[in-house]
Amino acid sequence: MNVGLQFALSDPTVDALQSVSQRQLSVSISAIAQSSTPTAPLNLCLILDHSGSMSGRPMDTVRQAAHRLVDRLSLGDRLSIVAFDHKAKVLVANQPLENPALIKQQIDQLKASGGTAIDEGLRLGIEEMARGKQGSISQAFLLTDGENEHGDNQRCLKLAKVAADYNLTVNTLGFGDAWNQDILEAIADVGGGTMSYIQQPEQAVEEFGRLFSRIQSVGLTNGHLILTLPPDVRLAETKPIAQVAPDTIELSVMKEGNQSIVRLGDLMIDVPRVVLINLYLNQKTVGQAAIAHLQVRYDDPATHSVGVMSERFSVYTEYVNNFQPAPDLQVQQHVLALAKYRQTQIAENKLKQGDFSGAVTMLQTAAKTALQMGDQSGATVLQTTATRLQSGEILTEAERKKTRIVSKTTLQ
Repeated sequence: MNVGLQFALSDPTVDALQSVSQRQLSVSISAIAQSSTPTAPLNLCLILDHSGSMSGRPMDTVRQAAHRLVDRLSLGDRLSIVAFDHKAKVLVANQPLENPALIKQQIDQLKASGGTAIDEGLRLGIEEMARGKQGSISQAFLLTDGENEHGDNQRCLKLAKVAADYNLTVNTLGFGDAWNQDILEAIADVGGGTMSYIQQPEQAVEEFGRLFSRIQSVGLTNGHLILTLPPDVRLAETKPIAQVAPDTIELSVMKEGNQSIVRLGDLMIDVPRVVLINLYLNQKTVGQAAIAHLQVRYDDPATHSVGVMSERFSVYTEYVNNFQPAPDLQVQQHVLALAKYRQTQIAENKLKQGDFSGAVTMLQTAAKTALQMGDQSGATVLQTTATRLQSGEILTEAERKKTRIVSKTTLQ
């Protein structure tokens, strides 16, 4: 398994007469499978809320969705299941998949009762995943339908960071409309996973399946993008690097000497992670110049290889006197995707502050941005939300969650 890296600048040339120029550098990273490449087994942990609010149809569909995942696992894959209400317990200890029928019987023991302590479920889930992480692709599905009423949200984020540090990925699924979107998004972002929304019980099987297909495409893990800049090029001071596909995430930058490093997490086959880097370039004389050097560090669980380094890629631009803008259309799409997310974030913050007029304006701006990038579904959701606020209506929890989801990704 190798890593694939492609890059493009928002404009390939720079005005040599301008003292400082801004450029966005788009970097696409994916795993590349080879015909002889072995496949690493999955190490899947289901962390399932079975609190009292999950009673009835919700619990039935979660059990059904878990059954389907068991059916899709291969022999040699590992599975563990943790259930939590106001406390947590191990329902299925981490083990190779050898007796699917018995595991389904254990899943059927899930009954709805009690309160909600997400952090306890996450803690136990990480412990179970860690038992089977060697030589595998470790993924957790954390599902809840409520607030962390018996737990500590900050502890959840610390645990997600611990998971990521141990190369364990945490994906979150919000069930219904009463869960905390800020916390589940943050857990998924910190844990290197993705956040999903199951609005109706009948969507559980489909959403679990969609997420499972995504983790099946993981080929390499613990990916880090290493960026080295020459002295006359610098990163933007605030939020300089963000992921824009397959979903939008603000990335934290770590400094090591003259290198800037961001954690990418899992690298998928045929589904690239696209990172957008905001650069400022000082004036230079006419001619070609290297403005960045890129490298990826990753683990290959199939071959038990750790800290593998890709080849080094150099990014060049041409400084010219007679500058004529020639924007790269694909990079522009990535810029718009990030703008849509950030505009929606500003709108949500204004809404929390009681600035309804400001929130409406930013949501309308985000809707226009979505239209510019061809995201008709996202534009419709964002404009509908803006219109309801403008007419003085109170947004439902479902509307708030849809707005957040469409800001982070393009609906299929």
